[in-house]
Amino acid sequence: MQMRRIITSIFLALALLLLPLTDQAQQSSPDKPQAPTPAPSSAPKQEPAQKSNETIISVVNLVDVLFTVLNRRNKLVPELEKGDFKIWDDKAPQEIRYFSKQTDLPLRIGMLLDTSNSIRDRIKFEQDASTNFLFSVLRHNKDEAFVMTFDDEPQIVQPFTGDAGALRDQITKTRAGGGTAIYDAIYEACVKELSHPPRPPGDQPDVVRRVMILISDGEDNLSTHTRGDAIEMAQRTSVVIYAISTSTQWVSLSQTDPNKMADRKYHLTDGDKILQELAEETGGRAFFPYHVDDLDQSFQDIGDELRNQYSIAYLPTNYVLDGRYHKIRIEVPEHKGYQVRARRGYFARANANVPTTPNPGGAGIK
Repeated sequence: MQMRRIITSIFLALALLLLPLTDQAQQSSPDKPQAPTPAPSSAPKQEPAQKSNETIISVVNLVDVLFTVLNRRNKLVPELEKGDFKIWDDKAPQEIRYFSKQTDLPLRIGMLLDTSNSIRDRIKFEQDASTNFLFSVLRHNKDEAFVMTFDDEPQIVQPFTGDAGALRDQITKTRAGGGTAIYDAIYEACVKELSHPPRPPGDQPDVVRRVMILISDGEDNLSTHTRGDAIEMAQRTSVVIYAISTSTQWVSLSQTDPNKMADRKYHLTDGDKILQELAEETGGRAFFPYHVDDLDQSFQDIGDELRNQYSIAYLPTNYVLDGRYHKIRIEVPEHKGYQVRARRGYFARANANVPTTPNPGGAGIK
C-alpha cells in the first residue's frame, strides 16, 4: 500500500513537470502559420519603385533648345553668356538650368531631294544645289551626310558617308517622276537616320549637330504622315531643317532687262509657305533662289551658323504630359536689335516611340 502511494506521488510530480512544456508547445504551434506575414516586408519594396518613377519624370521634363543669335546686320553673335538670355514656356518665365556655347561640332546632314514629277524641270537645279552645298559645308574626316530621294515614297540612295564624291555620284543619278510624299520623307529621315547618326570619336561621341537640307517645291500629295507629324518628329529628334525652294515664280527687276531677276520672290507659293513653316518651326531657314549661284553665300551662312550656336535647357514649371503644344520664346533683353533663331515649341509627350539617343545641346524634349 505504501509502495502504491509512492508510485502515485511520482506520477503526480512528473505530471506537474510536464504541464509547462505542454503549454509552451501549444503557444508556439500557432506562430508557424502566422510567421509569413507579407504586409510589413512588402510595403517598403514599393518605395523604390515610386522613387524610380519620380526620377524618370524629372528627366522627361527637361527641354533643351538649340539656337542662333543674329545682330541687326544678320551677322552671328557668338560671345553672349547665360545671363544675357531670358526664356519663356507658354508665357511663363523659366529658370535656365544648363547653358553652353557650341562651336565647331561635327555635322550629320540629311540631304532630301524631291524627285517627283512636279519638279521635273528643276531636277538639274536640285542636283547642282545639293552638290554645291555638300562641297561647301562638308569637312573631311569630321562631317557626314546621307542622300534620300522622295517621290511616291522615300528612299535612301546613299547612306551616311564623309565622302562628298560618293554623295555627288548618287545625286547626279536622280530622275524625276511620280507623286510627292515630302512629310513621309522628313519623318522617316528623322526616325531612321538622324535619330541615331554615326558617332564621332572622342570624349563626347554623342555631341553632333543634326541637320536636314530639304530641296523641294513643298507640294505634298501622297504622305501618310501630316505636316504636324513631320515637324514634331524633327523637333523630338533635334533636327534643324533648312529648306531650298525649287519654285520659279519670280519677277523681273525692270521692264528693260527682263532677263535680270530680282533678289527676292514676287510672292510665295503655297509650297513655299510650307517650306518656310518647316524651317522656322525647327529653328532653320528657307531659301528661295532662282539660280544655283544665288545659293553660294547662303550655304556659307548655313555652315557658319551651324558651328556657332547656343544651347539652353530648362525644366518647365507648367509641364504636363497631355500632348499639348508649348510655345518657346528666347530673348536677349539688353540687346533689343538682336534676333534669336530657334524652334518655336515642343509637344508635351513622353518619348515612348521615339529613339532617345543623348544629344547634349540638341533641341528636344527628353
